[in-house]
Amino acid sequence: MRIIDLSVPLRTGMPVYPGDPEVSIGPALTVPLDGVNVLHLDMGSQTGTHVDAPIHIDDSLPALDALPLERFVGPAVVVDARGLAPRSAIGREYFEGRIAPGLIVLIATGWSEHWGTKTYAWHPYLTPEAASYLIESGVRTVGIDALSVDPTPAEDIPVHRILCGAHAVIAENLTALSEVLAVQRAGERVEASLLPLNIPGSDGAPVRAIARVGM
Repeated sequence: MRIIDLSVPLRTGMPVYPGDPEVSIGPALTVPLDGVNVLHLDMGSQTGTHVDAPIHIDDSLPALDALPLERFVGPAVVVDARGLAPRSAIGREYFEGRIAPGLIVLIATGWSEHWGTKTYAWHPYLTPEAASYLIESGVRTVGIDALSVDPTPAEDIPVHRILCGAHAVIAENLTALSEVLAVQRAGERVEASLLPLNIPGSDGAPVRAIARVGM
């Protein structure tokens, strides 16, 4: 068994979704002055590799701590949506015959290769029809190696509304999904963990996303 890290590092000045708080990380206490090292973290709840809770798009929907932990850990399948042109749509045909109820569905677009560049915002995105198909198929956790499951920027976020409206979890800014896809194609089982920080009432939180393979 081995573990593949699916998370981007948290750093000052790292990419964030347009309009989200910028990230600043620096020393709060230091060994020379205080006897210990402690960092001060200043960032938004949707920073880096993170999960969205349903309340992210509607105050009447569940917050992060109201969701069962089973939403964040379990068997996973990686869907190959690599090689698409910038700002291409990912339709339901990518998922038909590849998913099952209860699976964590991870979408490999390959766009994590653009992390830290302006083209990262030109990522592929899900269509509302694809999102509806996932929910109808019994999927309640969807992750992508891109800035959003909707286009960036967007006047509306219909895919978020469909997934969050069904109390599903969305994970964004994943990385290394091509590596997990190769393992999956070799016939190995994949289990994903997207466990967030325990922040009561939160719309989301950063995660240390991992894939456990070769079990």
